[in-house]
Amino acid sequence: MATLRFATAFVFLLSLLRSIKVSKCQSFIGINYGQVADNLPPPSETAKLLQSTSFEKVRLYGADPAMIKALANTGIGIVIGASNGDIPALASDPNFAKSWINSNVIPFYPASKIILINVGNEIMTSNDQNLMNQLLPAVQNVQNALNEASLGGKIKVSTVHSMAVLRQSEPPSAGMFHPNLVQMLKGLLSFNNATGSPFEINPYPYFAYGSDPRPETLNYCLFQPNPGRVDSNTNIKYTNMFDAQVDAVRSALNAMGFKDVEIVVAETGWPYKGDSNEVGPSIENAKAYNGNLIAHLRSMVGTPLMPGKSVDTYLFALYDEDLKPGAGSERAFGIYKPDLTMTYDIGLSKSSQAPSMPKTPATPAPTPVSPASPTPTPVSPSPKPISPSPKPNKASWCVPKVGLSAAQLQTNLDYACGHGIDCSPIQPGGACFDPNTVASHAAYAMNLLYQTAGRNPWNCDFSQTATLSSNNPSYNNCVYPAGRST
Repeated sequence: MATLRFATAFVFLLSLLRSIKVSKCQSFIGINYGQVADNLPPPSETAKLLQSTSFEKVRLYGADPAMIKALANTGIGIVIGASNGDIPALASDPNFAKSWINSNVIPFYPASKIILINVGNEIMTSNDQNLMNQLLPAVQNVQNALNEASLGGKIKVSTVHSMAVLRQSEPPSAGMFHPNLVQMLKGLLSFNNATGSPFEINPYPYFAYGSDPRPETLNYCLFQPNPGRVDSNTNIKYTNMFDAQVDAVRSALNAMGFKDVEIVVAETGWPYKGDSNEVGPSIENAKAYNGNLIAHLRSMVGTPLMPGKSVDTYLFALYDEDLKPGAGSERAFGIYKPDLTMTYDIGLSKSSQAPSMPKTPATPAPTPVSPASPTPTPVSPSPKPISPSPKPNKASWCVPKVGLSAAQLQTNLDYACGHGIDCSPIQPGGACFDPNTVASHAAYAMNLLYQTAGRNPWNCDFSQTATLSSNNPSYNNCVYPAGRST
């Protein structure tokens, strides 16, 4: 008997509560805009590009006045940053903090919707003890300067951390911070808690894959069908590394008593090319990671430890940064090119967005965390929108390839039904329950996920175990949904 192992009464009730569609503008999806490049389009063009996409927020690594001004009256949330080099002055001189706010915030706000100021980037893992000790006073002085300008309740202040702040990230329930950082992190987290600002983290499954380049690890990183990894403490089965890494951070925060501090993913992404000795960079992998991550966020399934909501997530990055040092992949994270065309299409254009959310979302299949991974530096500005890759004119259905094993079909079934689709038709009493075989149930679920996720070719991949067909597999009262592009 084909079983839906993911189904539980709690999940079903949660699904009903979340059956309302998410609006086309998803405030939880943002993008990083790096400027270590000499070929970026003008700020006005980047602002137009952002307005044409589903990105509702943009993170700047500094406080470029031209970019901040270009975003005025767009409604796009703006994260600005004080550099690591500014931290000593911000920490020691409250007047410098006031001057910084007067120069970088006051002239633009509220026309430019500045929502967050990051003080430094990955300071806690920089091994610079002086900067680490000065970070909290710097953050506090920036907050005080905002308060004096009557902006304290309108703009938050925080800092960004790498996953290396964790001593342990696997299994996710055992996530904990490095003992050497606990005291300093406690001060920062007390600030986050008191002001309502987020704890920002940079999870990169890409780097974890580089240290464990097995095929099953790649599928786990790319949100593709895989056996999953079970948290031995909670018995929760994780099916993607992003959830596992974020939940490890959640566990670490909870263990320190900061259950109310929200997590924001300040950076995550996948390079589309790299040097010959780098493992993982490719157009296919980058498209799969970012596209599947967006679909996961839009489903509002959440993570196993934070179900029913999506963590604010900033993709890395808008453009390539051609002047960045290091491996070739460091210059190849851009989703758009400087000529404003797409490097690859993941359904970001407002004019071509896939349905934001399927009808009765089920539970997320969790995924254990792999070792805390380093995080790349930001990527550069981006291009204007380009029309997405064409979808087939004719109706099409996503079906399993011939000759798949029962185990592979069951994996695909669990994967599809764990990603927010309505699998009740293949449950007992449903119109598609008979024939009660794993092959029949998997075929229905795989097609439904394809149809609801946007009907893009990569939505019917399932680790190369599925194919598109023009033959309608519906039978009797069992109707396989289909769609055609306009």
